[in-house]
Amino acid sequence: MSAHGGGAAAAAPEVEVAPPRLDLVRRFVQGDLAELRVVLVLAVIWIIFYIQEDRFLSSVNLTNLVLQATAVGLVAVGVVLVLLLGEIDLSVGAVSGLCAAIMAVLAEKEGLSPYLAIAAAVACGAAIGLFQGSVWTRFGIPSFVVTLAGLLAWPGAQLEVLGETGTVNITDTKITGLVSTFYSDTVGWIFAFLAIGAFAAFNLLGRQRRLRQGLSAPPLGQLVIRIVLVAVAMLVAIWILNDDRGLPLAVLILGGFVLLFFYITTKTTFGRHIYAVGGNAEAARRAGINITRVRIIVFMIASTMAAIGGIMAASRLLAVNQSSGAGDFLLLAIAAPVIAGTSLFGGRGSVWHALLGALVIQSISNGMDLLGLESSVKFIVTGAVLLAAVVVDAIARRQRQAAGRV
Repeated sequence: MSAHGGGAAAAAPEVEVAPPRLDLVRRFVQGDLAELRVVLVLAVIWIIFYIQEDRFLSSVNLTNLVLQATAVGLVAVGVVLVLLLGEIDLSVGAVSGLCAAIMAVLAEKEGLSPYLAIAAAVACGAAIGLFQGSVWTRFGIPSFVVTLAGLLAWPGAQLEVLGETGTVNITDTKITGLVSTFYSDTVGWIFAFLAIGAFAAFNLLGRQRRLRQGLSAPPLGQLVIRIVLVAVAMLVAIWILNDDRGLPLAVLILGGFVLLFFYITTKTTFGRHIYAVGGNAEAARRAGINITRVRIIVFMIASTMAAIGGIMAASRLLAVNQSSGAGDFLLLAIAAPVIAGTSLFGGRGSVWHALLGALVIQSISNGMDLLGLESSVKFIVTGAVLLAAVVVDAIARRQRQAAGRV
């Protein structure tokens, strides 16, 4: 290295800036573009199943696929927040079944108003999350063990609630309507254009605000491309839904919760605290964050979303029984955000991963059902996809560490 001049006159070392394409590849490898990765995976899955069975991409099947993904997606929203802490909640499946049973018994057997029955079920979910989160933080027991105990105990409570019959059929139209309600084509198109306009305004105004504050902002061209892609995806989705029965209320419910928690995790102090605790709990504590409070609230949210997911599952199946919330429901709820890019190590992920991951998981299940494959094959394939996602997450983490990033 030449040394022209000296002291302050010495030339500053040049910082090598990667070309845009190479920087895009680096970000993709290191996991910064997880949403893009999962969209590509979803496209490949759809193409494979369409080649095997052309009914897969029919409007009827895609609408059913979305409805099937709603319950898992809602539970996965809460699971994302727990994973952001670097923890795990193994009880969400059992909690969903118990809370759905409480709603069904109150509404169908006790004659309670369906709205009060739903509220009681959601309140029960929140109470379970408060209990489990408090035990975990108070006694220092690993969350894995606490929620594993819940996985064993709450199904027993579910059996007790259901009683001797073991099954409660749901006939109340206000409950069944959560999944069976569809809006007209006109409502669907109005919703699409309003959503596109809101997304464009959110991104463009956010960019202007950052520029006024002297902060870095993404290039305008990049934002325009993002808005166009989202607009195309939204319009195609509404066209497909309208070609069948219309825009489902269940999709609006799932989308509403995703948007709510996306705002909470990205635009509020509490959301920043979740990422901070998941990234480094000790550093967060020294920064003055009440990590106990954050952890308990997150587990309350996770159990509450499990209750809501259980209610939606009961609405779709028109019944609650001993197997509600059991089987592969827990596996799918946890696998969905992990497959979409939420890190098991904490501190990295997005609520959107719940939605995208649920679509991937349900696409695999739905496609294999159309092909008539056995349940054993479905479990093996789903497990293999989950393992692949975890391996990709571990590789991305190593790449970030090698690059000197968190």
